[in-house]
Amino acid sequence: MLERCQKMKVLVTGVKGQLGYDVMKELAKRGIEGIGADIEEFDITNPAQTHTFIVNSQPDAVIHCSAYTAVDRAEDQLELCAKVNGEGPGNIAAVCKELDIPMLYISTDYVFPGDGEQYYEPDDAAGPAGAYGKTKLAGEEAVKSLLEKYFIVRISWVFGYNGNNFVKTMLKLSETHDELRVVNDQIGSPTYTADLAKLLADMIVTDKYGVYHATNEGICSWADFAREIFRQAGKNVTVHDVTTEEYGAKAPRPKNSRMSKEKLTANGFTRLPDWKDALARYLQELDG
Repeated sequence: MLERCQKMKVLVTGVKGQLGYDVMKELAKRGIEGIGADIEEFDITNPAQTHTFIVNSQPDAVIHCSAYTAVDRAEDQLELCAKVNGEGPGNIAAVCKELDIPMLYISTDYVFPGDGEQYYEPDDAAGPAGAYGKTKLAGEEAVKSLLEKYFIVRISWVFGYNGNNFVKTMLKLSETHDELRVVNDQIGSPTYTADLAKLLADMIVTDKYGVYHATNEGICSWADFAREIFRQAGKNVTVHDVTTEEYGAKAPRPKNSRMSKEKLTANGFTRLPDWKDALARYLQELDG
């Protein structure tokens, strides 16, 4: 397995978001120079800006974390969502091809149909239902069509220090509510960005290219997740289970977000810890 020089430079997009923020922290811990970028540095939907910034930065690899992630709004802003999630990764991949450097693209469980109870394998057929999943799949296809040196890492149910997420929302609601209705028929795995960042930093220095799934271990429903948040945070909130249909949302959500991580093990990567353990460490991080 190729281990690239630790004195490498890695361009990280979306550094104002949850994952980009933690990837930059993890690279710094390892003595890898991180070049952080967000919309202020360059617009990924603008090919010329993208080319100029990346070429001038001369990175040894790119970890592409930025994305349009407002799932419900995407149904009304399809053109913008398609530009950011579909065309943007293609613009970055084109420069990576020119510079002959690897690209790591963050994708999502939403690329799958989300039915049944099986664990999706990385090479299973995609079939996204909503605009968000369709545009993220378009991003995957753009990267695959342009590059041989690529990693595509599908994640789900993300929570991290820098940004909004389900955990923060539940904690905030617990201040004003003693009962909450939470969906119980969507099953998946939470993903702590601090844990994921370690895996991505492990991955980017290798040549183990391909499509992977990466979430914390274990599965739960959103209702289970909420109960565990309140239990660990010492909040006295009663969670009432509701179905996806009862809850109501503009965009379709996958009911089955189970994703197999066997490929990580097969390629020598360390899988992420159990989600309950991750949540405990995250709550400590929030407490400072």
